[in-house]
Amino acid sequence: MKNRDSYLNQLINLKDKPIIKIVTGIRRVGKSTLLQLFYNYLLKNGVLPEQIIRINFESLEFDDIKTYKELYNYVKERISLNKTYLLLDEIQMVTSFEKAINSFMVDFNIDIYITGSNGYLLSSELSTLLSGRYVEIKMLPLSFKEYLYFNNYSKEGDINHYFNEYIEYGGLPSITEMKTHPETITQFLEGVFNTILIKDVALRNEIRDISLLESVIRFVVSNIGNFISTKKIADYLTSNGRKVNSETIDNYLKMLENAFIIYRVKRYDIKGKLYLKTLEKFYVVDTGLKNQIIGFRNDDYGFTLENIIYFELLRRGFYVSIGKVGTLEVDFIATNKSKKIYYQVSATIQNDETKKRELLPFENIDDNYEKVILTMDKTFIKDYNGIKNINIIDFLLEE
Repeated sequence: MKNRDSYLNQLINLKDKPIIKIVTGIRRVGKSTLLQLFYNYLLKNGVLPEQIIRINFESLEFDDIKTYKELYNYVKERISLNKTYLLLDEIQMVTSFEKAINSFMVDFNIDIYITGSNGYLLSSELSTLLSGRYVEIKMLPLSFKEYLYFNNYSKEGDINHYFNEYIEYGGLPSITEMKTHPETITQFLEGVFNTILIKDVALRNEIRDISLLESVIRFVVSNIGNFISTKKIADYLTSNGRKVNSETIDNYLKMLENAFIIYRVKRYDIKGKLYLKTLEKFYVVDTGLKNQIIGFRNDDYGFTLENIIYFELLRRGFYVSIGKVGTLEVDFIATNKSKKIYYQVSATIQNDETKKRELLPFENIDDNYEKVILTMDKTFIKDYNGIKNINIIDFLLEE
């Protein structure tokens, strides 16, 4: 079992803190494995087995626990006199689970870790009950660096081949166990996508028209890197014989976001210093799932690179938005507590016209924050008048 140190270390650093640790993320991203790794860590560091209660609600072993009262009684009967560690996997399957979680915090000497595959896990009701007493750890598929580690690939190997493989298959951890039989990867990704669509979206939200839901996600995934509005989607579907209004589209998009399969990115007016309410972009959480949904296409290579960089910036702890400079666009503005960095992403800028187009937005920004252009080019030129020029693979492998 491979470690995902960045996530495991977060749990270790939060151990015994009086807050609930909530791990969220798409199905099959590795949340259950993370809890198993943390379970092993506890045992290795002096916690007795009887002090740990672990429940995976997708297992038939716990099929009788369907309500918050049944959960509360199950845990109460097994609570340790010493500190108890409660590990609850896919908790959203228990009705009104937040009431039990809140009561555990009040009634027992307990340290709680929960996972879920749906954004409703942090609904307003749960947030209100646990106000100020939880921290969310947002789990994403493997980064390219993790992909190399999981496959036992060396950075000194055929790195371009490994990167193309990463683009095609994506970063869900289970993929790395199927590499000897590539045909099973397609079946696996199809299963993951269908499970998300049916269990986490359709059933959760009582959607009957699943074909319309599929049409919406296919449109979004086909338009990664392009500005999208609910009206644009509604008009497209209506023109293809599926009459639908913008409100329905907006609801479907929110449902897909809550299943962690797509991520919405807002636009920020750099000169006006405000977020804009129209024309957002969406990115899909995994390139393997993207290819499964719309097929592998070479014509959107640049947007696929953009997709990969967006999630890499999230992994590095940045809040990411799209930049607007007059009529020009900056692909990403990455901000955290200590820095702001502007990024442009392009497959290549070897062509003078392309280079001029990609650099122009930077030249129209008045401030002195760091500006970086990321491409697949291999060149000795590391700087364009103060604008850093970094190869995408080198960027993804940075320490």
